[in-house]
Amino acid sequence: QVQLVESGGGLVQAGGSLRLSCAASGRTFSGYAMGWFRQAPGKEREFVAAISWSGGSTFYGDSVKGRFTISRDNAKTTVYLQMNSLKPEDTAVYYCAATLMDTGWGSSPSYAWWGQGTQVTVSS
Repeated sequence: QVQLVESGGGLVQAGGSLRLSCAASGRTFSGYAMGWFRQAPGKEREFVAAISWSGGSTFYGDSVKGRFTISRDNAKTTVYLQMNSLKPEDTAVYYCAATLMDTGWGSSPSYAWWGQGTQVTVSS
């Protein structure tokens, strides 16, 4: 199995930017599609973005389209989430996840491996 560790969270003012990283270790990184989800207090876990193994396909949740960009560096076994134009409603714990499934990347049950999460707080 694969182990995932997120980093890069923190406190930022509205309109600012952050880049999250998710470092994978363990079994080979090959073949995994990767996703980012977030969960705010009292809310359900929300799909943020996903990327195919090759990086050729990306998908985004409606609330982050045009502001967030997911990317990956397979040589470094790391996935990134560049977050721009941050809003207070982006405040949440952000989780990295991995899946070997070919479909359903927007749904959290599709992912078998999860990181511990990193807190992102956007102040107004």
